[in-house]
Amino acid sequence: MARICVIDDKEMMRESVAATLIREDHIVDTYKDPVEGLARIKKERFDLVVTDLKMPRMDGLSLIQQIRGSGEEIPIIMMTAYASVSTAVEAMRLGAFDYIQKPFEAEALCVLVERALEHARLRRENEALRTSVDDLRKQKELVGRSHTMTELLAQLDQVAASHATVLIMGESGTGKELVAAYLHRHSPRADRPMLCLNCAALASGLLESELFGHERGAFTGADRTRKGRFELADGGTLLLDEISEMAMPLQAKLLRVLQEGEFERVGNSITRRADVRVIATTNRNLEEAVTRKRFRSDLFYRLNVLPVTVPPLRDRVEDIAELAAYFLEKVPSQDGGRVLRVAPDALRLLMGHSWPGNVRELENLCRRAATMGTTDRMTADLIGPWLNPVSKVSTDLGALREGRMLEDMERHLVERTLARFNGHRAKSAKALGMGVRTLGMKLKQWREEDASHAGVLVGAGIGA
Repeated sequence: MARICVIDDKEMMRESVAATLIREDHIVDTYKDPVEGLARIKKERFDLVVTDLKMPRMDGLSLIQQIRGSGEEIPIIMMTAYASVSTAVEAMRLGAFDYIQKPFEAEALCVLVERALEHARLRRENEALRTSVDDLRKQKELVGRSHTMTELLAQLDQVAASHATVLIMGESGTGKELVAAYLHRHSPRADRPMLCLNCAALASGLLESELFGHERGAFTGADRTRKGRFELADGGTLLLDEISEMAMPLQAKLLRVLQEGEFERVGNSITRRADVRVIATTNRNLEEAVTRKRFRSDLFYRLNVLPVTVPPLRDRVEDIAELAAYFLEKVPSQDGGRVLRVAPDALRLLMGHSWPGNVRELENLCRRAATMGTTDRMTADLIGPWLNPVSKVSTDLGALREGRMLEDMERHLVERTLARFNGHRAKSAKALGMGVRTLGMKLKQWREEDASHAGVLVGAGIGA
């Protein structure tokens, strides 16, 4: 079903065309005066225009020019009893979809109308897909078989089946965009476009235009009418990255779209509708932002229907080896580097690193290693300076004993790893690349050293 505007100064023809289209379940508005019809087209949304060629005040060719000049991309069918090659060519050059010569059969008109509507639908889909390619980086996989990742994937499979909004939370670099892409690919909307918009990358005015579109002349630089992401993603998914950076006035407009599915382009009062599943991401605590009046509470609750938390890499160190191998395998096709294997000493360094940049930091490290390395292995000597382990342990060079610096650094690394896993020796030993028994022996040795050192201090009258 489509909404169609029929313009013809002859009442019998106008009503006959309207009756034919209504029988096909279309909604039809008819106009005798082309000037009046043009004014309505500029104010309301139509899916198709069917117009006569010869009319008083404005002929069909002028009407096409006016419609196209206003930035509207509505398909137009020209009806004419004066068909000629020159008229048809001129109508098509000005932007008509096709023409039909009077008198015509009702069936011929219906076939042409369906072709025009299908052409418009395909054009919208192609436009959305082009935007999708521009917005979304090449798809990557969610890599990892740790217990943490297994639980996350099980949750994502449940969430993907829904049409409700999703709020993805997690630190920077954890892969929130990849999680959003996974949800779309496994959703009922997978055959429709997924578009992405970074809310932190644009000023509020430009962000509103990107979301809802704008009319020609709506603001300085708006030289043509442009559809927003909600229109382009109709039937699909819209990812709003870093939603916490959206200004409060725009949050109110977004809330209305989420609740009612309605919005207006900038510079236009026509209400438009879109069926879009919204997925939002944030690396901030939105509940805290609500408390500080920096984020609307009603929008937070509307977004937080299906919350998903992406774990930091330090909470799934079991996946580091697989992730590193995955990234090293991909580098040659992306940057022209070589395929590397991770050496055992390098893996121990990777497992002990705190990864403040999360998975993105690991990916960048692997890319650098594949580009800068001179052998077929990623070794500790190669990546050690980039990880800068001395600055990341909870000490400084002055606290390291001369002649025992490596032993002291190892102890600080072990203690920090144990703290990360809340004292769990098996997980800590696996992260450090050593056996549980070896870890236990080291801890016993350090306790004995501490006790011996404390006895010396007490005997000397220090620390008693």
